[in-house]
Amino acid sequence: MKKEKTIDTRLIDRAIRYATEAHEGVNRKGSTLPYILHPLEAMTIVGTMTSDQELMAAALLHDVVEDAGVTIEDISREFGPRVAELVEAETDIEVPGMSHVESWQQRKQATIDRLATASRDTQMVALGDKLSNMRAMARNQREQGDRLWQRFNEKDPARHAWYYRHLAKSLAPLSDTDAYREFCVLVDQVFPEFN
Repeated sequence: MKKEKTIDTRLIDRAIRYATEAHEGVNRKGSTLPYILHPLEAMTIVGTMTSDQELMAAALLHDVVEDAGVTIEDISREFGPRVAELVEAETDIEVPGMSHVESWQQRKQATIDRLATASRDTQMVALGDKLSNMRAMARNQREQGDRLWQRFNEKDPARHAWYYRHLAKSLAPLSDTDAYREFCVLVDQVFPEFN
């Protein structure tokens, strides 16, 4: 009988623990679901596109700098420079002199532009995050209708449609993946009137 090859998941195991601790006690915006479910889902989505453990770890950790007070240096020290670079690429950059709400358009445009020229690895981590977000939006839209938009800093669904449709263009190099195709279907489903 042939023995199956064992996959070394120590990096992912450490990233799961790290992200779980960093997001402890936090719920997903507008829900009672633990926040950690989002990075776990992002990691799973990335795992459908690659077996690269560092990409999956980056997907798990993609929000810890932006949301949990962890630094890129902390990530580099714990998980190495490649994981840190991937997390940094997925971290929203604040616009000096503007509030988070006021800078929404600039931050989203910067993400669209950055992803359009990013490496495939960076795009995969981003797609894990964005597809997880679109799944949640589609689910919440079915349950709440237009009330969904009230939970966001940006309340105009047309602006969200602009963002996600442009993300789809930026992430088009991943069109050979099921994750990308699902993302596009959900964008069309959530934003049918904003073509």
